[in-house]
Amino acid sequence: MIESVTIKNAASYDQNGIEINSLKKINFIYGENGTGKTTISNFLANPEDEKYEDCRIVWKDGYPIKILVYNRKFRDDNFGGNSKLPGVFTLGKATKEEIEKIEKKKEEFSKIKEEILKLKESHGKTKKDKERKENDLKEKFWDIYYKRYENDFTEAFRGAKQKDSFKRKLVEEINNKYSLLVSCEELKSKAEIIFGTPPAAITEIPIFDSRGIIEIEMDKIWKKKIVGKDDLDISKLIEILNCSDWVNQGRAFIASNDETCPFCQQKTITASFKAKLEEYFDKSFTESINILKNHRENYKKLTQNLVENLKNIKESKNPKLEQEKFSDILELLKTKILSVQENINSKIKESSRDITIISLKDDLEKINQLIMNANTSISEHNKIVENFQKEKKDLIVSIWRFLAEEASEVYMSCNNEITGFQKGIDELERKITEKENERQSIENEIIELNKNITSIQPTVDEINRMLKSFDFNNFEIIESAERGFYQIQREDGTSAKQTLSEGEKTFITFLYFLQLSKGAIEKEDVIFDRILVIDDPVSSLDSNVLFIVSTLVKELIKNVRKKAGSIKQIIMLTHNVYFHKEVSFIDSRTKENNDTHYWILRKNNKTSSIQPFKQKNPIQSSYELLWQELKEKDKISRITLQNTMRKIIENYFKMLGRYDDDKIINSFDNNEDQVICRSLLCWINDGSHCIPDDLFIQTSEDKKEKYLNVFRKIFEHTNHIGHYNMMMGIDEY
Repeated sequence: MIESVTIKNAASYDQNGIEINSLKKINFIYGENGTGKTTISNFLANPEDEKYEDCRIVWKDGYPIKILVYNRKFRDDNFGGNSKLPGVFTLGKATKEEIEKIEKKKEEFSKIKEEILKLKESHGKTKKDKERKENDLKEKFWDIYYKRYENDFTEAFRGAKQKDSFKRKLVEEINNKYSLLVSCEELKSKAEIIFGTPPAAITEIPIFDSRGIIEIEMDKIWKKKIVGKDDLDISKLIEILNCSDWVNQGRAFIASNDETCPFCQQKTITASFKAKLEEYFDKSFTESINILKNHRENYKKLTQNLVENLKNIKESKNPKLEQEKFSDILELLKTKILSVQENINSKIKESSRDITIISLKDDLEKINQLIMNANTSISEHNKIVENFQKEKKDLIVSIWRFLAEEASEVYMSCNNEITGFQKGIDELERKITEKENERQSIENEIIELNKNITSIQPTVDEINRMLKSFDFNNFEIIESAERGFYQIQREDGTSAKQTLSEGEKTFITFLYFLQLSKGAIEKEDVIFDRILVIDDPVSSLDSNVLFIVSTLVKELIKNVRKKAGSIKQIIMLTHNVYFHKEVSFIDSRTKENNDTHYWILRKNNKTSSIQPFKQKNPIQSSYELLWQELKEKDKISRITLQNTMRKIIENYFKMLGRYDDDKIINSFDNNEDQVICRSLLCWINDGSHCIPDDLFIQTSEDKKEKYLNVFRKIFEHTNHIGHYNMMMGIDEY
């Protein structure tokens, strides 16, 4: 069945259009002539026409079936220039057993269709469950991984910056196997280089040779007690007094020709004493002192050079060097060097003392280790610079592998459910295919059975029987000489098609349509379900034939409600109130039916609109319809509103109440109200003896309320306000 119809951008339907929703088995659409009924029926007859490209049909369960449309175009197509009608195949001279066999097969066919629909419904539900779970996975991937690493790995996400593409890429990576993972921190570090501005090469930091400094530090001379000869008579005294350093310092103050002692200032320095001092501080002593002095000078040069170079390295701010550690060690080195230099000076001054030289070895090793670490990073960096594109590609692979490893647990959890749903979908598709094949097999059996028992003759017989039963005796329908066609023939054997009245054409065309609804132009199509769309089948018919057509349509509706036959749905469009009342009548006790829905189609300012009434029939009589239009005053044009009020006044006051114009007008005391009332009544008199004031004839939208107010006052001043309230549905208190 059709579930809904959308009509827009066609004829009187604008870009907003209309939607006819919640269609049932039986559907009645009432609308005056020109409101857009034929556009609806033409679209349903030929939905593929390009002029209806913005119109849509939604099928229940997504299962389309054949639509047969009766409207003006159907009449023109079948009663145009050609004198022949295509034959309609229906069941011919079939035995009871043959018909029962076909019916049984059709029941099997319907049952399998229902099974297929249920399977498709389950398939659709399972597919939605799978899509929901896949969407959950997509959202988790996006929120947990993309958002977390978006700033760090944005370059790696190029081409996967949408939720769907990101999920697709990540699932692909999870299902692949790669080499060892790289840590997140290392990936981020590399990403800063590779994903930023293309890097430049960095010069390596030289490693310093600290052997000279270490050799000085390790010399045993620092622990050696440097004194003079011990076999002289003055040696014992110097040793007892432990004043070797004091005496050595005093030597510098003894002039070569001066006998005055620099210590006691007495004339005690004899040539012999000078010779003994020189002998005491012999060559060995002097050499040792010279070694100390050389160590001092070398140490000073080596450490000055070291500190200067280390300061230069620090100031270069090499990005790969751990600057804070380097600076701390450098400051510590400078302090230690000063301390060592003081100790060396002290040793030279007091050579008999042993001193401890603070070793710079550990600090220099730490410095060199920092430099080596930096050079390792520099080397890696420079390799990246040398092969930037390859490194970039490798980094992106590593990033996705890292993400895949992190996301694998989330993926496996969701994918187990997704896989389960997919298995269910596959199984349902297998069953659907199996049932479709079974359905096709039964359909072929029915077609084969029909070939032998279908005929166009029963259609001829049925149409002629109905024509005679309704007193159409001066023509009949017969099989044409050309096999498979009909023609309409007078009693004298001449063709009657060109001489039929409009009423006769309408009636015989409708009878032909009824037979077509039960059969088909092609033998194979007789068994198929169909939908009927009937658009104003009672035009140009007298009241007797209108009643006959109403009876035939009611029989169709009755069969659809009982699920008898191949017709599954009817959409009825009409402007005739009497016909609408007749065909929509259920029984004297039933006013509403779950299988039936109603609509009213209107046109305001050249644009069609539709109002749904669901199970409540809005059309009771033509007079009641006028009041219904008045209740919906906001949905109709001002001209239609005036005309509606005119018809009500004409029916109620002029025909039934026998009120004349003056009596109605004079019931008003206010002159302006009298003028507006007169303009309404002038419509009734059709301008025969009254020319209304232009102010009220050219009614703008803001004058609607004045018309409505005067219309109500007509009933009020003539003491018929109770009728007004009743028809407008206003409760009186």
